[in-house]
Amino acid sequence: MSDQLSPGVSASLTWVVAERHCTRRGDHDIFSTPNLVHLIEDAAIEALAAHLADGEGSVGSKVEIAHVAPTLKGGKVTATATVTEVDRRRVAFAVIAEDANGKVGEGSHERFIINLDKFAAKLKELES
Repeated sequence: MSDQLSPGVSASLTWVVAERHCTRRGDHDIFSTPNLVHLIEDAAIEALAAHLADGEGSVGSKVEIAHVAPTLKGGKVTATATVTEVDRRRVAFAVIAEDANGKVGEGSHERFIINLDKFAAKLKELES
């Protein structure tokens, strides 16, 4: 992990809400909360990407999200994840998601930096 990973590092990611991202409410297909979480996690992964060494990755460990407004299928949602704290391998983020109408969701997310080979070995043990 790079020494330059510090509070303030951020990344944004935009999705066009497709049918696969939706849940149906009445006559409307709207962006689902699980997909909001997925988008936020992907934005956090993107924020970390340039700061990871070869053989490192990250896993999500905590998500606290308020999904405050709907987005219809076909709309664009942009999630931004901003590092708020780095504590050894734990990285905390403030996250916000917005569409053309304003805030869709906000909250916090936490990820841990992992060694991919060690993690793969642990998963292999679980398969046995």
